[in-house]
Amino acid sequence: MTTLIIGLLILIVGGALYGRLCEKVFGPDDRKTPAYTKEDKVDYVPMNKWKNSLVNLLNIAGTGPILGPIQGILFGPIAFITIPIGCVVGGAMHDYFSGMICAREGGIQMPEMIRRSHSKVVYWFFTVFIALTLFLCGTVFIYTPGDIAATQLFGFKGTADDPSTWIIYGVIFIYYLIATVLPIDKIIGKIYPIFGGVLILSAIGIFIMLFVKGVPMVNLWDKWELGGFDFASYFESQHFIPTFFVTVACGILSGFHSTQTALISRTIQSEKHGRMTFYNMMILEGFIALIWAAATMAMIGYGADKSGITMQMTSEGWGYFQMIGGELTRISPTSVVGVVCKNLLGSFGGLIAVIGVIVLPISTGDTALRALRLTIAETFHIRQKSTLHRMMLAIPLFAAVAGLLIWAKNDANGFNVIWRYFGWANQTVSIFATSAIMIYLIRHGKAKFSWMPAIPLIFYSFVTSAYIFSSPFGFKLNMDLSYILAAVFTASVLLVTILRARKLTDTKA
Repeated sequence: MTTLIIGLLILIVGGALYGRLCEKVFGPDDRKTPAYTKEDKVDYVPMNKWKNSLVNLLNIAGTGPILGPIQGILFGPIAFITIPIGCVVGGAMHDYFSGMICAREGGIQMPEMIRRSHSKVVYWFFTVFIALTLFLCGTVFIYTPGDIAATQLFGFKGTADDPSTWIIYGVIFIYYLIATVLPIDKIIGKIYPIFGGVLILSAIGIFIMLFVKGVPMVNLWDKWELGGFDFASYFESQHFIPTFFVTVACGILSGFHSTQTALISRTIQSEKHGRMTFYNMMILEGFIALIWAAATMAMIGYGADKSGITMQMTSEGWGYFQMIGGELTRISPTSVVGVVCKNLLGSFGGLIAVIGVIVLPISTGDTALRALRLTIAETFHIRQKSTLHRMMLAIPLFAAVAGLLIWAKNDANGFNVIWRYFGWANQTVSIFATSAIMIYLIRHGKAKFSWMPAIPLIFYSFVTSAYIFSSPFGFKLNMDLSYILAAVFTASVLLVTILRARKLTDTKA
């Protein structure tokens, strides 16, 4: 428990100090924001600070800060330290500067931000890459909340042959379509603050009960073993770098977030709201990730015999097991959500918490598809003024999402394939964003602060490339060779960024 408290202090104190530094470096002022200068009652709509903050939180917080830590905590208590440090200097910094630069540049979306920083080749590569990432995001965030709702909320089987599964998917699908084409303040701006309240209250409830119940946990300086599970062995066998950072993802840093802060850059009433709206909301997501990591460790500590979970090695790797009907049964990471909620919050409180967890991916999936529509529209200059124009673009996109969802649900390994590629792509997108942030600072006379985006740029260039080089669904190379190639790739990315920044600075001069 002490290591968790240390992690929380790093997150809160570090976030307060580093957030203020980010704000000082960028220098928000009193100029009119795009919400006023380009107000169109659809995407450019002024919304107040508290509403924007909650909307942004719901936009960025999918199942990542829950399912990621549920799996990431298997690496041991080191997660309680790496999550807050990464969130403070990586994720929150990335979200703040992405949102603020897009706002300062007129409410541009990420492809345009990349176009203004890099060559046409990089711009088009990013555009295709981010479109695929948003497409996969929209698909997985129909799948995961649908399955959690089916199995944890309604008690259905959640299988492809159960009609209730497709009914639930259909309801989510229809909501996504409506939220994607209607003005942002009609649905998203009205119901997200309510969803945000449920999310925050459920996380706080779990946090309090961790202390009230005195749940079993492991500290950094303890023997890394709990409930019969050896965290140390898992840590040594699974390659902490890069696997942990791709697994936890959203609780530390997520490239997808830049597409969402770009959306909110069109609705903030003042640049001075940016720190709360962008930076602090990512810190809050880091808090959610820490809580779910701790709660999962507690359930492992309880063990399956005491209504918790047990970890066992299977032919497919380590798996979560729960005692169901007197038999030890393997469960998915999404089912661990229900175990945590019911154990720590009871039946009613657990139900509310599960609803909060279902809200997370739904509130991210709709804005992912909204961002996809805007990205394609702005790239190819497709008018989006009327509802008809937006529907004409949204319908074929949703048809493609439906096709991928049907395949994933009917293929035994379909969802795992989509999730793995999405997870890697999500982190890879952050390389483009942090590179653009670094170039922006250098071009605007703030080169002495370019180390701020350089830290996550270097780290995630190495992590994502090492992961794809070594992964079974990547190049399947041995780890030593993957590290060497990742180092070369990282050096190349940093060199290209610096040279591009100097070229644009010289051109500007």
